[in-house]
Formats: sequence, structure tokens, C-alpha cells
Amino acid sequence: MSFRVRAANGEDFKSIYQMAKLTGGGFTNLPADRATLVGKLARSDASFARKEDTQGGDLYVFVLEDPKAKKIRGTCQVFGQVGVVQPFYSYHISNLTQSSPELGKTFRNQLLTLTTDLEGSSEVGGLFLHPESRAGGLGALLARSRYLFMKLHRQRFGERTLAELRGVMDEAGNAPFWDALAGRFFDMSFPEADEFNAVHGTRFIADLMPKTPIYVSLLAETGRAVMGLPHPTGRAALRMLEQEGFVFDRYIDIFDGGPTVTARTDDIRTIKEAREDAIVEIGDGGTHKVLAAAGRLKDFRACCASIKKMKTGVMIDAEAAELLEVGVGDTVTLVAR
Repeated sequence: MSFRVRAANGEDFKSIYQMAKLTGGGFTNLPADRATLVGKLARSDASFARKEDTQGGDLYVFVLEDPKAKKIRGTCQVFGQVGVVQPFYSYHISNLTQSSPELGKTFRNQLLTLTTDLEGSSEVGGLFLHPESRAGGLGALLARSRYLFMKLHRQRFGERTLAELRGVMDEAGNAPFWDALAGRFFDMSFPEADEFNAVHGTRFIADLMPKTPIYVSLLAETGRAVMGLPHPTGRAALRMLEQEGFVFDRYIDIFDGGPTVTARTDDIRTIKEAREDAIVEIGDGGTHKVLAAAGRLKDFRACCASIKKMKTGVMIDAEAAELLEVGVGDTVTLVAR
């Protein structure tokens, strides 16, 4: 496999913008807005250049690259800490039980409460694969490369990591959850609100939304039915997150009602199982299929590799060594595929 994941740079803007236009909307972290994407790449450059190994409001943007064909076929992002510039809002689904002795009945209701519970967490997001490249394990490479980057730069990330998944939308780009709740307080459609949010953040929601808990039973059935459900195109992404140890803890997106899943950072499977090893030989590799990563910050690289365990390190296949830009004596971080 000739693909690798590396840090994005300004020259990748055109490819990232083209992919953003293919998302179909609802990808807050990958809006089809030129100025916003330019700003994201500039913020990413500054984050990769920051020297202090501490957690902060960083954004790291990566691309999936075929160096030989000189094509970009995917992108993903990692946020060092959410809620630094603006509050990070979610709805939390809770239960309220009330009894009436006079009626002899018990009523159980669900409530939606606007919270900032997840502030301070790191976030993985913005993952998008070009439609022509959604096969051959490239999705797993792109997704899991983020965790290898976090492993190599652990002090830059929090104790908890979250991922937001796009919620259910119809073919016209409207979100039933938005129409059932937030749309009643705003004079704009979901696509308009989503575009505004991607550029300006969620602060305007908090300014105008009611601060008191909302009874779910008061929402239209179409809105209730999609709470906590991912967009059909995001089901595979949710499965990959669950395989890494992420769980749904009843937090949902305030716009489209999509699920927010969380995990203790050190318990994410790729981070927990990844190990460092020294390269002692470059050759045909071996029978062990792994994901491999090397390099710090903007020099980070990740790819699929074949290795063979040796007495004092590993043999790695020549193509992987070229993609990672490593040689004998260098250290690589490896995790089973």
C-alpha cells in the first residue's frame, strides 16, 4: 500500500477544499468555506510549530497521501483541547422519574440539558475519505494514525478524548433534530445554521437557546427518533470508534442530534497497544502486518507496514521505510493491524 498519513500544509488546501465540497454538509470540522479552511491550516501550522509539550487549544490537520501519484485522498483532524476559545456545548440525555400517589402512576421522562461537561477533552474529528478511496483499509489507516500521533505526543492531549459523529439528515440536507428543537428558536434552516457554526462556532446557540432542561416528549417524533443516531454514512466510523473503546455516554450534538462518544485517552486501543521498536534491517519485511508511525510534529508519518521481529529490533519492508522516511537505527511506533 503506497499511502501514508502526514501533517497537512498550505499546498494541500486545494485537495482539502475539494473533499470538503464532497461531504454533503453537516461536517462542522470540514466546511466547504475557503477562508475557514485557510484558517484551519494556518492554525494547524502553528500547532505543529509550538515547542511546549503541554495540552492547549491546538488543531492538527493531517492528509492521506499517495506520494508516487501525488494525490491527496483523505483528511482528518485532532484537537488538543476543546472549549478553549469558545464553550463546547452538548446536550446530555437524562432521565427524570416522577410519581403521583393520588393517581397511582409513575411517569418517566427524558430531559435534554445544555452542558459544557466535555470541556478540557481532546477531540478526533474531520475524518473524510475521497469516495474513490473507500476500500483497502485506508479508512482504518487514516483514523488510527490520529491515535499514533497522540501516542507520540501524549503530553499535548487530555485525559479524555471525544468524537462527534454527524447526525441524521435528509437528502436536502435538513436535520430532523434541528427542526424539532433549535429550529424553533432560530429563523434559519439547518444548512444555514451549520454553515454559520462551521465559521463562527456554537456561541450563538447558547446565546439564544433556553437554558432550562427540555422535555424530550415535547419534541416532534421525527426529532426524537434520530437522537443519538449517526448519519448512515457514519456508521462505519462509529464502529471503528467503538473498536477503539469509545462509548456513547448520552451526549449528543446540539445541532443535528448526532452521538458524541468518549474514551479515556490512555485506554484507546491503538494508544494502549502501540509499542516502540528500533529498525535493525530494511528488506522484504515479514508476516506481521502493522500500522507504523515515526517523526515528531510536522515530520509525523504513518503507513501500513510488514515487519519481522529480530533479536534487537525489527526488519521493516522497504516501501514502508520510504514512506516513513526512516532508516536503520531509527525508532518506529508499531501497532497490530
